[in-house]
Amino acid sequence: MIRLAPAATLILMLGPVVAGLAGTLLPAFGLVPALGGDMLSLDAFRRLAAQPGLATSVLLSLSTGLAATLSAFVLTILFTAAFEGTRLFRTLRTLLSPLLSVPHAAAAFGLAFLIMPSGFAMRLLSPWATGATRPPDVLIVGDPAGIAMTLGLMAKEIPFLFLMVLAALPQADPARARRVAASFGYAPVAGWLKTVLPRVYPQIRLPVFAVIAYATSVVDVALILGPTTPPPLAVRLTGWMNDADLSLRFMASAGALLQLGVSLAAIALWILGERVLAWLGLRWIESGGRRAADLTLAALAGTLMSVLTGALLLGLLVLALWSLAGPWRFPDALPASFTLATWHHHLAAAGGTVRTTLAIGLPVVAIAVALALACLENETRRSRVLRHRSLPLVYLPLIVPQIAFLFGLQILFLMAGLHDTLAAVALAHMVFVIPYVLLALSDPWRAIDPRYGHVASALGASPGRTFWRVRLPLARRAVATAAALGFAVSVAQYLPTLLIGGGRTATVTTEAVALASGGNRRLVGLYALLQMALPFAAFALAAVIPAVTFRHRKEPEPGA
Repeated sequence: MIRLAPAATLILMLGPVVAGLAGTLLPAFGLVPALGGDMLSLDAFRRLAAQPGLATSVLLSLSTGLAATLSAFVLTILFTAAFEGTRLFRTLRTLLSPLLSVPHAAAAFGLAFLIMPSGFAMRLLSPWATGATRPPDVLIVGDPAGIAMTLGLMAKEIPFLFLMVLAALPQADPARARRVAASFGYAPVAGWLKTVLPRVYPQIRLPVFAVIAYATSVVDVALILGPTTPPPLAVRLTGWMNDADLSLRFMASAGALLQLGVSLAAIALWILGERVLAWLGLRWIESGGRRAADLTLAALAGTLMSVLTGALLLGLLVLALWSLAGPWRFPDALPASFTLATWHHHLAAAGGTVRTTLAIGLPVVAIAVALALACLENETRRSRVLRHRSLPLVYLPLIVPQIAFLFGLQILFLMAGLHDTLAAVALAHMVFVIPYVLLALSDPWRAIDPRYGHVASALGASPGRTFWRVRLPLARRAVATAAALGFAVSVAQYLPTLLIGGGRTATVTTEAVALASGGNRRLVGLYALLQMALPFAAFALAAVIPAVTFRHRKEPEPGA
């Protein structure tokens, strides 16, 4: 069975992507007999091209996605170059790690409640600093250029990229590289960029591509922070796909292929930028320059990273305040009173969405962790590391835009009679959960000293007994953390739940985003808190359960 795990994992992870792309391609060219399409046609593309504001939607998706990715990447790299090894670096590392588990929608709501004209930031400054007794008539959230959406994506992707950089740093030996650079007279930032970055970037390149694909095709954050006249392309496609007029499915499928092209174009532009910067960087290295405006860059990176992290944390606090707020009129900085009325009136309905979220997420995580462990155990027994060949396959579901294959997957489920079922939604979630679980578990598993297994085998233990009694206990914390991360990913899934569930499967994330246009901040705060509470509870359990379960075992000394 262990030998079949890699094939089963690839089927569950890549099968829906391939099938979904096929299911998108056929209706885009008019071939869905169940919807009346029985001959090849380009009508869907012609209808798509005739849609007003289509070019604006495409440019909006491309520009906001690239701007958010570039800003998050540059800030993460500069901050690491300037502050690696310092107290500020360790502090923000501690703060950013939990923020990775916060769903994008919850973070977007927190930022919206913070920066909107009647938001918490304006309340703190009014009227004593601004003189305003009413919210200013300024379009901040939903601005036509997508600035608020870009900031929201940037703030949320920084924790992910930061942790990817942290995972890559040990293989780059930054401490030694910086000492050597300093001995030649290089300033800290310049030395790090010249000696460490060239070894770190190849390891984080695929995660950067995944960020680009997500940022250029995001739906939930765009619904909360993005413009509406017109909205980004992915939001328009989602509306067409869920429209009661089934003929719009053809145009939506054509649009999904366009969205795939937009995301691939963004990645192509990034690759072009890589080559240009590699050429310029080589010239800079050869020039022998010892500085790179170190003090200015360090001050800018430290300030921006601190502000963005603080804004995320403050936004999440504001969500909690709104869920408990009584009367809260502008420009009061705090509510006139606090009450549990919102929780009392809506907790029963919210409890139903929590149960649905758990019913989907827990089985998905259990299967994903089991498959990941089986794949890694198979790798261990065969003494063959497949990292370099398998890593692109692991990232493929994250690089292909969700909307490009979920449309097709929805149509295939419709034709198979599996649409609107929890099993179908769980299968769609698994496509995204398995990669994160594999990525989170792979390095800790491979870091286990193989001598423990050799000793167990020498004492007569079977491979299965060695796995259960030796390797798995040694990896218990990594397994628990990977499971918590997988559950957080499942909780955050909006588009797969909406499309595959046909709008009938209500989770905390779909309900929270659905409330975005309602204006009830107290109810939005409640659901956004539930969005955060579930992943936080999972990570808390991941910290507690291994310690309690194996409390009588002694941790092996590093390198022992």
